[in-house]
Order: sequence, then C-alpha cells, then structure tokens
Amino acid sequence: MKHNPFRSAAFLISAAQPRQLPPDTGAEIAFAGRSNAGKSSALNAICDQSGLARTSKTPGRTQLLNVFAIAEGRRLVDLPGYGYAKVPEAIRERWRGAIDVYLRDRASLRGVVLIVDSRHPLKEFDRQMLAYCHDIGLACHVLLTKADKLGRGEAVQTLAMVRKEIAAAGYTASVQLFSAQAKTGLDEARAALSALLARE
Repeated sequence: MKHNPFRSAAFLISAAQPRQLPPDTGAEIAFAGRSNAGKSSALNAICDQSGLARTSKTPGRTQLLNVFAIAEGRRLVDLPGYGYAKVPEAIRERWRGAIDVYLRDRASLRGVVLIVDSRHPLKEFDRQMLAYCHDIGLACHVLLTKADKLGRGEAVQTLAMVRKEIAAAGYTASVQLFSAQAKTGLDEARAALSALLARE
C-alpha cells in the first residue's frame, strides 16, 4: 500500500473569520464546492479517516472554515459549502466575504481543490471559482466527485468535456475523476495535493 501523507490529518480549529485562523505560515490547501458535491466525503477519503470532516445528509453543514493539520506546518482547510445551506442570506453573505478575504490574502494558501459533482458539471459557482482562482493566480485542482454514479464511458466523456471547457476559458486548472465511495482517483488526488503543498 502506498504511503498516504494525509493520514496524519487532525482537526485543529474552526474559524468564523480568517483572522481567527492559525498563523499564516507553512502551506495549506482549501477545499471549496457546492454544499451537496461531496466535499467532506472527499476530504475523509483522501485522508483515509471516515470521521475527519463531518458529513451529513443535510447539505451545507460546513458553516465555518475548518482547519486540519498535517505534518510540518501543512494544513487542509474545509470552506463553507456554497448553495444549499438553510441559513439567512445575511450569514451567507458573511461567508462569501470571509472566503473572499481568505482566498485573496492568505499567504500560506497554495491552491484550491474544487469539488464538483460529476453528474452536474460545471455549475455557475464552479465557473466563478475557476475564474476567481485564475484572476488571483491561485492553482486549482478539480475533483469530479461521485464518478461511480456514472457509466465508464459517461465518466470519461464528462472528464473530457470539463477539461475542454476549462481550456477554452483560458484557465490552467487540472481535473480528475474521483469517487469517495468507490475509492476511485485517491492516489491521483493525493499526488495533486502533495504537488500543491510543495509549491513556493
């Protein structure tokens, strides 16, 4: 079995605002995505820990910036899910403001893992996040989750379609198929995250 550098991940802190995060040193990766795209499940699968990030049948349960520490000053940050959370609009606006500040100003942030449901690519938020990362020069790796719900041919077709759309927009994001349930794409995802964390 391959060594998994993310298996040591441990919950560190939940922050409502970027100023409450750990010191801005080392390297970290943010996980972003729509509330029902499988973000927490992807995090748990990559770290090989079933209960690390809280999963729920109710979309939008991640309402804070949840930080998980790995070795040597590296971190994974689970951002609030976009879209389905049943909270007042004022709170959603506050999340958006906090995420904007975090993505734009966080010096230790090396990249974003964008979680996209492979059955419904790409939605407006996904396109906005890809454009945002491109505009501020932030690396982005797209996980097309729940790939086990698609037939093999359909999955390959979806991957090609998303890559084509991203390239046509002039972005440089990498894309892969992923399934937390079927354990598809785990090695590829871990390699992509390790490469992001190694960026200067």
